[in-house]
Amino acid sequence: MKYKLTRNVWRYTLAAILSLVALQTHASDTLNVVTHNRLTVVTDPSQGNNYYKAWGVFPSKVEDIRSIKLKLRLGCPDGMRCADWDYKDHITIRRTGGVKGESQDIEIGRMLTPYGGAFGKEWTFDWEVDITDFSLLLRDSVEIEYNHTGWEPNEDRGWTVTMDFEVVKGKPAWEPISIQKIYDGAYRYGDPANPIENALKPTTFTADKNAAFARLRVVQTGHGMDKPDNCAEFCSKFREVYFDEKLIDRRDIWKKCGENPLYPQAGTWVFDRADWCPGDLMQPDLFDLPVKPGTQHAVDINMEAYTSSDPSADEYITAYLIQYKKPAAKNDVAITDIIRPSLKDAHRRQNPANVQPQIVVRNMGAAPLTSMQISYGTKGFSKKKYNWTGNLQPSGYTIIALPGEIESNPGQNTFEVELQRPNGKKDKYAADNKMNSTFEAVPRHGGTVIVYLMTNNQPEQNSYVLQDSKGKVLSERAAGSLKANTLYRDTVQLTIGKYEFILQDSGGNGLEFWANPRGGRGKVRLLNQDGAMLQDFESDFGSSVRYAFEVGTPVAPVTDQTSFGLYPTRTNDSTTFDYYANLPHDVVVQIVTDPGDEVVLEKKYEQLKEGVFSYDLSQHPKGRFYLKVYVDGEEKFKKRIRLKE
Repeated sequence: MKYKLTRNVWRYTLAAILSLVALQTHASDTLNVVTHNRLTVVTDPSQGNNYYKAWGVFPSKVEDIRSIKLKLRLGCPDGMRCADWDYKDHITIRRTGGVKGESQDIEIGRMLTPYGGAFGKEWTFDWEVDITDFSLLLRDSVEIEYNHTGWEPNEDRGWTVTMDFEVVKGKPAWEPISIQKIYDGAYRYGDPANPIENALKPTTFTADKNAAFARLRVVQTGHGMDKPDNCAEFCSKFREVYFDEKLIDRRDIWKKCGENPLYPQAGTWVFDRADWCPGDLMQPDLFDLPVKPGTQHAVDINMEAYTSSDPSADEYITAYLIQYKKPAAKNDVAITDIIRPSLKDAHRRQNPANVQPQIVVRNMGAAPLTSMQISYGTKGFSKKKYNWTGNLQPSGYTIIALPGEIESNPGQNTFEVELQRPNGKKDKYAADNKMNSTFEAVPRHGGTVIVYLMTNNQPEQNSYVLQDSKGKVLSERAAGSLKANTLYRDTVQLTIGKYEFILQDSGGNGLEFWANPRGGRGKVRLLNQDGAMLQDFESDFGSSVRYAFEVGTPVAPVTDQTSFGLYPTRTNDSTTFDYYANLPHDVVVQIVTDPGDEVVLEKKYEQLKEGVFSYDLSQHPKGRFYLKVYVDGEEKFKKRIRLKE
């Protein structure tokens, strides 16, 4: 038996959410266990940890469980604003079996909170992670703890937390036997007097008499900023995983953040980090290890050799070993997600979409998956068929791009997928072969589209393409062809069909980023032939933005869009606010203190359609402020200003 390394190369997708409303459906018996329901959580600055415990009632030990997903929603609390900092929160099984039951202390989820300083009061975001590996413990009455770490003020800011455990009942693909903790802690990294390998020692285990394989489940994030490399948060170091003294995996503990679906954020959200990004529910690394009953084995995690002159870095690692019986079926496949088309928060970068649906599939059987049939399409339209071939190892995941266009009616639609005939055989468990997703149709425009691009000080980082449904480029500005601080208006004539606009930034910091003052500020929009905005793009977008649309009749009416910009947001004296709208409105701009919301400047503009305004703050003391914009009395924009910092 070969090692089946299912390290999640598609990890960003598993951050994918099912919103707590029914965006996707399963043909299974599903139980939702909500332990924390819009619970307000704040820090405890005196301790750095604040624990929120609640009980949930899960299926009994005699009931079969097919899968468990932890769905997590953050929001802004009533009467408070969203919190500021990217703190590391732990979701833990504390006790099982009731109040007098067994203490466990098992981390099943790790949330890295976003920089929420600019989020509006109605803001929410959903994440999801598969936690079926803990099904042995999620039985009967279970105490779940949400530990919100950090030291920021707690009187006026925080989060609401909702945790929904989606338990799908049914025959498990692999029946668990036992779960064993391998590593659990904050391991100091870079101390020459106490190397990390002194703590990350090999762990031995004996295979159960019924075990066919053992799954090593690892979650790791790096934190701290030491000298000279800003480890562990901002340094890329490799990690090695050994099984029975054989190297089975080696990769950098590093994650690119410019494609974070939660954007923009108030802080340094685009900075790449040690395997995490702000606003990130961690996805585990999974390694399936072959064992024989009664045999002795060892697992070991090693970090790249590193020493610091001022050691303060920590690698936060939890690792569990779950032993399983042999798979229940030889040929068994499941669809676990629909990436596009979708309304889910985690897939915002990919949607709305009009071509090439994408799905996530997992091999639940004992045999490698080499072929299957896929039926798919929008409800109300003819279904398409696709014969997939490949080599997906047992328990592995893969993303499949399905050919063709995505049909739709105006408004919301339902996309349907069904997997059939894995390896040409009947699927032994068909309940997870179907999935639906609700999605929004792409907008429909006229045949004249104008690409409005104002470059910043670093145009060499930018490029764009406008392409049709077959990938043919109809208009583009290649990397290296743009000039600094220059307005480009490219008019494109399009025939009836489906199109996509993609703007990329190789620097990963968009056309504007507050921590990159040398870059300046740029802007990109799509306009119609009359100059009205069809789509306005956020300048602080990270690595890319994309926009799918179609040309045809009837053309969607021009909506009452507004565009806001504020730059710089770190200043010694003045800042500039720019505004554009398709229709005139009464606009009020306020600059208020943070904290306190004391108004230090207010400007009123009647029936404003377009304008650029500078505000001098040099007479105010050093500190933080918010610029708020009210359009016809409703707050539409808020961004923080750092003065003389």
